[in-house]
Amino acid sequence: MADRHNTIQEGILAGFLSASVIAIWLLAVDAIAGHPFFTPEVLGRGLLSVFGIKPSDTAMTYIVVYTIFHYAAFALIGTLVASVAHAARRTPAVLAGFLLLFIAFELGFYGLAGVLSVNSQLQGLAWYQIMVANLIASAVMLTFMWRRHPELKREFQAALEGTDA
Repeated sequence: MADRHNTIQEGILAGFLSASVIAIWLLAVDAIAGHPFFTPEVLGRGLLSVFGIKPSDTAMTYIVVYTIFHYAAFALIGTLVASVAHAARRTPAVLAGFLLLFIAFELGFYGLAGVLSVNSQLQGLAWYQIMVANLIASAVMLTFMWRRHPELKREFQAALEGTDA
């Protein structure tokens, strides 16, 4: 199956779908709170400050920088997930390891989001809003991969049972 799928193209598409879901979710949350684009602006400010780049005067600069970073990061994540889906065909145990890594990453991310929502400009964005965005994005990426690779169900079951697929 991996021979019939281009890992990079598949990963970028999965990443863009997931990034778009998060962007739409955050836009809705920000709009309901009365300040559209608040989250990408604040995250763009933080991103530029991490790299030591002098802040801009316009909110649009922060929003564009964060959006580019956001989509690029999810394209990389999607490519990693597509690589795992392809590797699982040869070694189903990869899926069990990836599941554990995913859970650890998500828990760590929620902890970081909780700390940042208390000690930064993101005080208006609660950890559970970020959790919902990540869960929706994860579901979108999983559904995309599941549909592209119907054999994943059998491979995942084999990985959890410790048997060969």
